[in-house]
This record gives sequence, C-alpha cells and structure tokens, in this order.
Amino acid sequence: MPKQSPLPPSAAPPVAPARPSNFSRSTRETIESIAIAFALAFLFKSFEAEAFVIPTGSMAPTLMGRHKDVVCPECGFRYSASGSEEADREGNPLGEPMTVVKCTCPVCRFPMNVDPLEPLAVGRDANPSYSGDRIWVSKVPYHLMEPRRWDVIVFRFPEEAETYYIKRLVGLPNETVRILHGDIYTQANGAAQFEIQRKPPDKIQAMAQVVHENDYTSPELLAIGWPLRWQAPNDQRGPGDWEPSKDTRTYQVDGSAGDDKWIRYRHVVPSESDWYSIVEDRWSPGTEVRPQLITDFYAFNTRVLRHRTMEPSSLGVHWVGDLILDCELDVQSDSGTALLDLVKGGRHFRCSIDVATGAATLSIDGVSDWKRTGETAVRGKGSHQVMFANVDEQLLLWVDNKVVTFDAPTDYPDLDNDRPRSTPTDPGDLAPVGVGSRGAALKVAHLRVLRDLYYIADSHPTNMITDFRGTSGHVPMMRTDELIKFLSTPADWKDRRGSSVFDDRQALDFPLDEDQFFVLGDNSPASSDARLWSRQNYVERDLLVGKALFIYWPHPVNLHVPFTNMAVPVLPNFSNMGFIR
Repeated sequence: MPKQSPLPPSAAPPVAPARPSNFSRSTRETIESIAIAFALAFLFKSFEAEAFVIPTGSMAPTLMGRHKDVVCPECGFRYSASGSEEADREGNPLGEPMTVVKCTCPVCRFPMNVDPLEPLAVGRDANPSYSGDRIWVSKVPYHLMEPRRWDVIVFRFPEEAETYYIKRLVGLPNETVRILHGDIYTQANGAAQFEIQRKPPDKIQAMAQVVHENDYTSPELLAIGWPLRWQAPNDQRGPGDWEPSKDTRTYQVDGSAGDDKWIRYRHVVPSESDWYSIVEDRWSPGTEVRPQLITDFYAFNTRVLRHRTMEPSSLGVHWVGDLILDCELDVQSDSGTALLDLVKGGRHFRCSIDVATGAATLSIDGVSDWKRTGETAVRGKGSHQVMFANVDEQLLLWVDNKVVTFDAPTDYPDLDNDRPRSTPTDPGDLAPVGVGSRGAALKVAHLRVLRDLYYIADSHPTNMITDFRGTSGHVPMMRTDELIKFLSTPADWKDRRGSSVFDDRQALDFPLDEDQFFVLGDNSPASSDARLWSRQNYVERDLLVGKALFIYWPHPVNLHVPFTNMAVPVLPNFSNMGFIR
C-alpha cells in the first residue's frame, strides 16, 4: 500500500524555483562586466580618446616613429635615428627588412657604426630598433572648439581613409598658405598680402632642434686641437677675455676690460672623412678648419642602410637663420651688462641685460627706431637660466623658463635678411651666436645653440626634397665634400649673375576653402605631408580624428646583461613621457 503524505495535497508548500550555483552566477556577472567594459571602451574610443602608435619619423623629434636610440661614443650625446626600414620588407627586393648600419651624431658629427655584422660595431643587441611612441589622442577638443594652428593632429589620410596620419596643423580654412624660406605665411581670403605666422613661445621651445650642446664635447677632438665652437673673435682678443675651463664646458670673464668682450659660436663640425682621419691617426693639426652655415640637419635622417651611402642631403642643404641661444648665466658682480647676440642675414639682433637692475633691452643692428625694454629677475649676483630666440621675425627672451614681457610687441618688419651674409670685417652668419660682457663678471655654462624648424617648399615627392628649383639648381646636385665647401665659402653663395643662390629658393602656395586644413610634418625632409599629396593638398574637416595629447609609452629603457651587449627592455623611458606640444 503506498505511503500516505502527512499533509493533504492542498496543504503542501509551493515549490521554489531552482537557484543558480555560485559558479554560474559568477560566470554570468563576469561576462556582463566584460561586455559592459567593451561597450564603454568602444564609446570612449569613439567619442573621447584613442591610443595610437607612431609608425614613421615624419614628426621627429617631436614624436618618434620606429627608431634607434643611441649614445654617441665620442661625445656622449643621446640622439635617435630612423629605423623604419628595419621593419619594412616592401623596401627590399628580397623581401627581407633592411639593416641600419650607421648614424651620425648631431653634436660632434661622429659617424657611429651600428652594423651588427661588424665585429667592432656596437651591435644590434645594444642598439635595437624600437617601435614608435604610443600616444593618447583626444577627440573632445574639436567637438567643442576650432582646431588651432600649430596643434599636432591625427586625421584620416584623404587618399586612403582607413589610414591614420599625424602631422602639425599649419593652415586653416579660408586662407592661402605660403611656404617660403622655411617659414609659414598666410593670406586670408580677401586680404591684400601675406603675413608670417609666428609660433607661440611654448611651441618654439618644443620644436627647437639641437645644433650644439657644449656639455657634450668630444675628448678626441680636444686632444687633436680641433677648434673650439665657442671662441673670442680673432680681432678682439686681449686682456680681460673670456677664459674657457679646462674641459671647455664653461666660460668666464672678469669684467675688467674697458670694452665689450665676446665669445661667439662658430659651426666648425667635422665631416665623416675628418673623423676617419682622426680615428686612423692621419689628422694633421695644421689642417684648415672653416666654419659652416647652420643647416636643416636632422640626426634622425642620417641612418645609412647596408650597401648604401649617406646622401649629401642628410647634412641639410637649407641654411637656417632662425636660431636660439640657451645657457646658464652666472652673474658674479653687482654691475655691468650681459650681452646676447643672434645673427640672421648678416644683421645682429641683441639683448642687453643690466645686471644691477634686471632691465633688458632688445635692439636690431641698423634699425635705430626699434627698441624694446622689459624687466627680468637678473638683479645682482646669482645664476639664471636664460634663453634668447630670433624665430619667425620676432625676438623672445626667457629667464628661468618664464617669458619676459616687453613694453611693445617684439616682432619686427621684413629686413631683407633672408639670405646669409659674411664680410671680411664681420663673419656674420658664420659666427651667428654670441655671449658678451660690458663690465660684468660673468660665467656661462650649459651653452646650447638651437634652431627653428625649416619647412621645405617642395611638391616633388619623386625627387630629393629641396627648395632649390631655380635657374642655377646646382646646390642639391653637390657631392658631400662640395656641399661642405659651399656652406663655408661666402664667395660661392653667389651665382654667375652675381645674385645669391639662396634667391633660388622657391615659394609654394596652397589655397584652402571652407572646412579645409593644411598639415606638415616637423621632419620636413622626410615627411609625406600635404605638400606632396597627389590628389589634394588639404584635409577635410570630417577626416579630423583628434588632437595628439600625451606620450604615455615611449620605448623602454634597456638594462644590459652584465658582461654582454644583450639588452633587456624593462622600464619605460619616463623622461620621454609628457604632453605633446
């Protein structure tokens, strides 16, 4: 007989639904969380910010594409050289990536051997090629405000919309952009003339290129008696001159002389053949060394591939007259005047600082009615970081990294100084930077000479990129030794007609309509930017992606395995992190 239920069916408790196990509930919550995270990441990427990797060196050294980060074995200066070809199999007929075997220091010009097959070279393990900087790009700014000139922007390439490019914005809608003598000029629609576009002070500092840093002096060059970059002018030497320290990294003057005392920078850089003579003990101390014009030299572009030679254009064929002096100025007296001098086109641009009062005066040689005055923190004895710039036809002064305000704008009119000049009595652009004293005891250290970017006015992507498209056209065709001679010989700066060969530098104009933008790379000789595009030379507004904001992951720091050349990337290069200007 079947067993009876103790309760009648109507009294039985309702059956509760089965509850999922803790494992299944946890799995579901995890899946939901991941889905939400992906959705948020997609929304963040679509509307807020996105990460990108810089592939090439078109924006170097502001942003690094694939590159080698090396330290010069002669002077100790750290610099970067392109390594893009080492990851590019399309450039080699055999389908193998090419090998960078040499690069050149921008300070001492030592040709560094990085060929891993050479037993005496610094090998691949010690100097690998790194992938480019990883950056954050903000998509918010251009939804809220208009893009600004000199921003670094990311956009979709007009000729291939699925490809992203990163360049600097130099041209805005409804204007015509002109590239001339390395600078950017614009003419608004309906305006009568072009006006130069001046970079803000923070952009000038960020975009400046190293010409020389006196802290990195090659002991080898000192040992053979190579001329110092900083020296007193030959016709002004006498009692009370500036004296270099034993390592030539600092210079000092006691202020006792009755006249102005100067040290001036001369661009006396060894060539590759000079270095081979020095290394092989074939250098003669009596060999004449002549100063050269400062050019648009980019160390990043000096990489040499196996079975190829360096092109003369890697040394820079364009004279750059927009220069910057940076130094630590240690005032050691309570009176006198510190003098800073920059030369462009043979004309002197000067800053005088009264060390007793801190009053600074800007003046221009030959322009008597142009004078600007301001107040600085240089008052009495003490050390200050001082930077003086002549860039984009304006003079700027920083003291302790603060821009000095003057009593009037510091821009100046066209002074016909767009070609280099030198005379028997004034070397001009062959001694373009100076530090002086008028009765002041001074010491200067950490001397640096910097240059502005030089934008090349060229639209011929199949040829060597150069401004020189005029009737003479001989400058780009020179061999390396001929180019060096040309840069150091004022008599060669004129053609057979008696005109300056620098007059053959062309101008290029690019008109922009509504919602059209013009972009250029900071590394002008190696940038496939709007100058060179075949279909159109502008970016439409709807192709803008955002503003490059922050380098969050530069290449890692290599820690070397003891007693080997093997490098192990461990830590990010924190010094290279930061906001993009």
